[in-house]
Amino acid sequence: MPYMHIAGVVVKAKFTKQNGNDYRHWMQITLAGASENPLTACVIMQNPSYAGEEEADKSVQFMERNVFSCGLPFFANVERLIVVNQFARVQTRSFAGLASDVGEENDAAIREAIRQAEIVIIGWGSTNRFKERQAYVREVLACYPGKRIYRTSSHPSRGRYEGFILPVDT
Repeated sequence: MPYMHIAGVVVKAKFTKQNGNDYRHWMQITLAGASENPLTACVIMQNPSYAGEEEADKSVQFMERNVFSCGLPFFANVERLIVVNQFARVQTRSFAGLASDVGEENDAAIREAIRQAEIVIIGWGSTNRFKERQAYVREVLACYPGKRIYRTSSHPSRGRYEGFILPVDT
């Protein structure tokens, strides 16, 4: 079943090919007519599937709806969503989370997305087993104090709207 981006957004994405595999380093989803310096949220998920500029996937579309359409108070006035992942390799089946799945440009993409965002959503849910990548993301977050940080109660592909976005426990 194809998933489309929600109406009224402009999408840009950066893909590369490495050793015959596709990698998506980031996707930027901006409301049409957004201000020049839009309030930005960043979501860091596990690994990308096929979503790109023309088509979404279930997780990306779900996050677009949460940030732009659900009227959640912590996303009031957000006009841009940057999607990055712990691993940049595009893969939907039998994902192993190998070091080669991170991608050569992915750590820089994560750092830049966090730097640009006022709000950061850790969007891999509670069953993510990639502790080393989780630690990397938390190290980067520590370099940018003052960000509003949230987490998802589950992976966005399995999310439900009520109680999905939660504050990070301090």
